[in-house]
Amino acid sequence: MLRGTTSAPTSPGEANMTLTTIDSTSALIVIDLQQGIVSAQSDPAVTDVVEQATQLTAEFRRHNLPVVLVNVTGRAPGRTEAGRPGGLGALPPGWADLIDELDVQPTDHLITKRRRSAFHDTGLDTLLRDLGVTQIVLAGISTSAGVESTARSGADYGYHVVLATDAMLDPDADSHRHSIDRVFPKLGETATTAEVIGMVGATR
Repeated sequence: MLRGTTSAPTSPGEANMTLTTIDSTSALIVIDLQQGIVSAQSDPAVTDVVEQATQLTAEFRRHNLPVVLVNVTGRAPGRTEAGRPGGLGALPPGWADLIDELDVQPTDHLITKRRRSAFHDTGLDTLLRDLGVTQIVLAGISTSAGVESTARSGADYGYHVVLATDAMLDPDADSHRHSIDRVFPKLGETATTAEVIGMVGATR
């Protein structure tokens, strides 16, 4: 069974948390927690992932830190060997709507992407720089696609990247584990939702 709460492995004697600090202006970016994607998840762990993500949004809002909520309405048109080619096609009504649990607030920043990365042709980098953001905390679905692509872009743009590993999910368990165990440590720091929240509170 896919485990949405898997955390990165550690060497003997090391703590689970690799998060070293929360910058004074960190932003939370929640990827693709929208009706059509969340409702399609067969893993019951999606409930926990949504709960962790909502805890993060509440904490960042409480400390007046930027919250960016991302949805997706398209995909790159290039041919691939896996999945459907081209765009998403006609979307059912409400498919791209953010889930109610996120409780969108007027202070939130909404980004619609048409590729895997939330940075690609969305103006996200400009938004974050205008807000003085130096660090991004990522959560959402799916781990190996939208989250990983956004993490890669964020690292390339020079942001400190934090991955809240228990606030993300992937339809493929092996891909989820590979992203967390092999990819994320090269792009940033991993932590649980509780660890992120604890550090945000301790530094405010």
